[in-house]
Amino acid sequence: MRESTPPADPVNEPEIIVEETPAVDVLAAAANTEQIATSLAKVSLFADLPAVYLRRIASLGVEESFARGAPVFAEGTPGDKLYVILSGSVRISRQVPGMGEEALAILKTGDYFGEMALIDDFPRSADAIAHESCRLLVLSKERVADLLFVDRDLAYDLLWSFVRTLSARLRETNDKMTFLAVSSKF
Repeated sequence: MRESTPPADPVNEPEIIVEETPAVDVLAAAANTEQIATSLAKVSLFADLPAVYLRRIASLGVEESFARGAPVFAEGTPGDKLYVILSGSVRISRQVPGMGEEALAILKTGDYFGEMALIDDFPRSADAIAHESCRLLVLSKERVADLLFVDRDLAYDLLWSFVRTLSARLRETNDKMTFLAVSSKF
């Protein structure tokens, strides 16, 4: 005797749900990536990179907003992100024993900070605090490293840009130290 297969029970069958991403969301994401890439072109670290590289870098980032006075990160914490200021300003400072907060720099739209975290594994060397409400593009070390591994040409260009940036900052620090040494003699 043959066994018959019972008819499918539509009430007990699992429902398959297919989520479609609306075309508007895809277009909005592409427009946002393009807008961020345009912003990156104005940042000295990325200014010499071709548009195709800027779009790749922009697609890696996550936007974060901070209210005035909110900490972005604290001195001594692990560093694993680079920040680009899309709007607003950020204060880089250190706590000086017996004196309080010493502002090292006020960074504005188009500036960046935290880049050393992409190169070394040392903790943050200063505090970063939202000087006014700000919107930041956050690039994680892991995602940037993955991109650099996959695209050697981009890696070469971006790393040379890092070298130029760090060299310029070292020269600036040397000039300040020389000025302080000469000033203190008089």
